[in-house]
Amino acid sequence: MDDNLIYTLIIGAVSGWLAGQIRQGYGFGLLGNIIVGIIGAFVGSWLFRQIGVSLGSGLISHIATSVIGALVLLFLIGLFRKK
Repeated sequence: MDDNLIYTLIIGAVSGWLAGQIRQGYGFGLLGNIIVGIIGAFVGSWLFRQIGVSLGSGLISHIATSVIGALVLLFLIGLFRKK
């Protein structure tokens, strides 16, 4: 398996889990959290590029960007998801 894929899955899992903890009641299980975290990384990167913000480089900044993106994604999902 490629190291980048493993790195992406780990960051996605951590970011999705953190976002689920921050936004209580919006966790999707391990696989769902990985997917939310990975999509969140793309959303966060795109969003920060649009507003001209950079959190730097390194593991912590990648996780922070992914968590923020995942929180935005969870917020959008919450708008359409009924409880």
